[in-house]
Amino acid sequence: MSNSDNKNSFAVFGLLFGALCWGIIWYPYRIMADAGVSGIVSSFYTYSIAVALAGVYFAAHWRGIFKLPLSIVWLSLVAGWTNLSYVLAIIDGEVMRVMLLFYLSPLWTLILAHFWLKEKTHLPGVAAIITSLLGAYIMLYDPAASRFPVPANNAEWLGLSSGFGFALTNVMARKSVHLTLRAKSFAIWTGVMLVCLIAMPLMQVPLMSPVVFTSGNWLIMGLIAILLIAATFLVQYGVTLIKATRASVLFLFELVVAAIAAYFLTDETMQMNEWIGGALIVAASIFAAFNHRD
Repeated sequence: MSNSDNKNSFAVFGLLFGALCWGIIWYPYRIMADAGVSGIVSSFYTYSIAVALAGVYFAAHWRGIFKLPLSIVWLSLVAGWTNLSYVLAIIDGEVMRVMLLFYLSPLWTLILAHFWLKEKTHLPGVAAIITSLLGAYIMLYDPAASRFPVPANNAEWLGLSSGFGFALTNVMARKSVHLTLRAKSFAIWTGVMLVCLIAMPLMQVPLMSPVVFTSGNWLIMGLIAILLIAATFLVQYGVTLIKATRASVLFLFELVVAAIAAYFLTDETMQMNEWIGGALIVAASIFAAFNHRD
């Protein structure tokens, strides 16, 4: 096998590993919630650990931090909300419904890229928009309710907003070509910490002292932090070598992982309309991947 083939194989592994991490990371967060640690507090500490560990490893690059453009602050805050809202949604909501609402993100990406980045929307993109909206309508439709199909609770609204935030983060990152992988990664991690600190007083959630955590709590949060660091860098490595069309399809592996994990770790089940709507949302993600002729 050539060196190029080895690099491509590792790039595919990186994307699948990232999808695997995000497909199961909800479970340790739920364990923390069951132990009395809210999602905001556990997110603050896990991302603090990630910043500390990566900061030590990349200590030589800290001197350039004050030369970064102000635009990185907006990227940091949007990415921070994206990650925090995802964690809060996945703790309190049904895993697959939240995941599928999050995976409406290709719809938002197409719209944002069209109007902000001035990218053309081709026929597959139009099909993705129509299919994703139809899938969301079918999944959220409740014959017992007279209202228009919308997310049924706070967790689902958070999942939907996280998907929009993810799309906005991707578009902002694509505009920020002047930023390095390290800068973007640290912006995301510190952004979560900042958004957590802003959200705590608003949601009346006190910041727990580090001394109240058990060794088991620290072990779980440390494991999450390591997964976050590994997933971030491996995914970024993967997307630099794998075409966007193929990468987007590989990311759908997250839904497979989440479905299997939810089946064995929870008692959640999906109704027929959720299966149909979910299938259409997955199909829309594939259509959206082929909107870019790369």
